[in-house]
Amino acid sequence: MSDKIEKTGPEWRKLLTPGAIYGLRDRRNGARFLPGSITTASSRAPTSGVCCGTPLFDSDAKFDSGTGLAEFHQADPAMRTSRTESDTTLAMRRTEVLCAKCDAHLGHVFEDGPGPTHQRYCINSVSLKREGQIVASEE
Repeated sequence: MSDKIEKTGPEWRKLLTPGAIYGLRDRRNGARFLPGSITTASSRAPTSGVCCGTPLFDSDAKFDSGTGLAEFHQADPAMRTSRTESDTTLAMRRTEVLCAKCDAHLGHVFEDGPGPTHQRYCINSVSLKREGQIVASEE
């Protein structure tokens, strides 16, 4: 992906809410079942990343496993807007999902999802916004 976005911590803090900083830039797991978040299968609006606005997941790949996080059975390979890397924090081996454009932590992918891919992209709701939604920093 071209046009890589690189900002310092203070630059991100000017643009994002404290909750978004915690989840996206500090690479922590976001809160579950947030009111108004993109967590249920009925939230079918196209989604993009909060940090850079990059389209991330096709809403047709969304499903609700009851975890309180946004879940998808696949990333869009044609878009190539996310990437993965090994995560060994919390004394376990997981696969972290990151935005390919700005390196925001999006969540993790597991091999226990529904068909046809059997993948479960477990994405922090603070990392996504619906098409047209404005997400601003708290002053």
